[in-house]
Amino acid sequence: MPEGTQLHWYRIRSVLGKGGFGITYLAQDTNLDRPAAIKEFLPTEFATRDADFSVHPDSAQHEELYRWGLNRFIEEARLLSRFEHPNIVRVHTVFEENNTGYMVMAYEEGRSLKALLNERSTLDESTLLGLLLPILEGLEQVHQKQFIHRDIKPDNIYVREDGSPVLLDFDSA
Repeated sequence: MPEGTQLHWYRIRSVLGKGGFGITYLAQDTNLDRPAAIKEFLPTEFATRDADFSVHPDSAQHEELYRWGLNRFIEEARLLSRFEHPNIVRVHTVFEENNTGYMVMAYEEGRSLKALLNERSTLDESTLLGLLLPILEGLEQVHQKQFIHRDIKPDNIYVREDGSPVLLDFDSA
């Protein structure tokens, strides 16, 4: 969606990333006056967007698959919202609009572990432990709820400006 598009009280500012099942936007929460990350359910392999921003399956054959995926997206957002760990991305809310789903998360400033590794090529053991041990503590909470991330990689570990890590992108959960 283009910059300036309004969803509830969130105004889209830019695209943060795209994946097979959706697009993540940087948005401004005009109600609380803070940035937010919004993930939109948009499985490009079997869905398209119309000019009015509504999303729909690209064929009648994909209708059931699309509905199943959308329901999973909404349920997973609801489950993720229950996690209150400083190293797991915080989900604030989820809603349906434009015939699709939107997951509103905390916007984290910093950069991915992948970008950090690309710049430095390696990290010392204490730095790695300082990043991975907090993520593992967060995953312990996730696993206790019978939830699995399934896509842990440097691109999905974000290092905040204060050096603390946060695990993002639960698309594959």
